[in-house]
Amino acid sequence: MRIVPVSFEGLVEDLADRLASRESDSRIRVAVDGPAAADPARLADALVGPLRVRGRPAVRVDTGDFLRPASLRLEFGRTNPDSFYAGWFDEAGLTREVLVPAGADGSGRIVTRLWDATRDRAAREPYQELPGGAIVLVSGPLLLGSGLPFDFTVHLELSPAALERRTAEDQRWTLPAFRRYAGEVAPETFADVVVRLDDPRRPALVTER
Repeated sequence: MRIVPVSFEGLVEDLADRLASRESDSRIRVAVDGPAAADPARLADALVGPLRVRGRPAVRVDTGDFLRPASLRLEFGRTNPDSFYAGWFDEAGLTREVLVPAGADGSGRIVTRLWDATRDRAAREPYQELPGGAIVLVSGPLLLGSGLPFDFTVHLELSPAALERRTAEDQRWTLPAFRRYAGEVAPETFADVVVRLDDPRRPALVTER
């Protein structure tokens, strides 16, 4: 394995360059995949400004706004790792309302928030029209390996020890789901970019495995 240390700012600039250089006349659907301990939303949020500076409109989507209803999500309890792994997120809704319309041949009309988890009801967000060349940044855990139609994927990788150490106490019940994800999906073997984040202050790009 070859790992190249990089600052967080350097990582953002590198990813922004890679994305801005792709298909300037087409929309791009980007996954920023990682557990809460890796804070994928932070990286996805940080990319918005640099992409816009490079002339690429950027739109943010978080899978926390695409949860399944509590009656389905919590059917087997509030801390069931198998439910978290396979039944927590509304992948069908994300595909229907974001990923398909944001594709090169899609309508360009997307909904950035489908479900209000606090109220456990539909968020009723209005549709928005994506401009040409827009980059849709989707952040969240367990995004890869289930056939979601992304054009570019970033996986934030933590060693098992770092993941256990950095996972909040109230989220430790999700750890078996991430172990299963690592074993069954192995996203680090096929993501376009893999970032090692054992120490959030010292990210590193994995350039060879």
